[in-house]
Amino acid sequence: MDLGLKDKRVLVTGATRGIGRATARVFAEEGARVAITYHSAVDAANDVVEELGGQDRACAVRYDLNDPQLIEQAVRTVEERWGGIDVLVANAQSFVWSDPDKLPYFENLDVDEGFTLFRGNSEGHMLAIRAALGGMRRQGWGRIVLLSSVTAKHGRFGAEIYSAAKASLHGFVRGLMWTGDGVLANVVAPGGTLTESLQAVDPELLKQGIAETPSGRLSTPEEVARVIVFLCSEANGNVNGEVIHTAGGR
Repeated sequence: MDLGLKDKRVLVTGATRGIGRATARVFAEEGARVAITYHSAVDAANDVVEELGGQDRACAVRYDLNDPQLIEQAVRTVEERWGGIDVLVANAQSFVWSDPDKLPYFENLDVDEGFTLFRGNSEGHMLAIRAALGGMRRQGWGRIVLLSSVTAKHGRFGAEIYSAAKASLHGFVRGLMWTGDGVLANVVAPGGTLTESLQAVDPELLKQGIAETPSGRLSTPEEVARVIVFLCSEANGNVNGEVIHTAGGR
């Protein structure tokens, strides 16, 4: 299937590893030009740029979900480099997998830390889309995917604020779907995915995640990436405002 992505201008936030990196790689394989963002891992970002075809086909820009000015600057830098943005994948996140036994009860959570987490994982994505959406409207075509999580549906102890932030994206995309002008926006909500960070947690937690998944296994980053790339392609003619779970049935 021709996805119609050759030379499309793509921005994938948070793409130095995991689902973001896999998504950037699949876009590049489809012939797209890919910009990625990084928070602090500049060496990893440069490695990804080389993997995607070097400076002629890819670039990396610094990004921080809690810095509105830096978010705006990242979008404008990509637009200036390539003359616009066709696709935005809002993948960056602020979250660290932890042993549930080591997590604080919600009432003991530091207020500033907790609500900074909420704003980054909700407002951070909304600000990036706000910055890119005008250009998509003017050119009459655009694709947006926001990354959520099954925790927005099922919850998880110690992830109350993260779950709420991800759930906010589901409501946001239901408004965003009315953008029109050739722009389609959707949410992809992965379950447990075999990223580097997840594989670093306690093996017993991984076993628990597998046991709770009807398909009997966790997804790979590449499997999630292929869903994202389809939704962001010309092959997706009218899927809009949906929350697509890539969670093995969860």
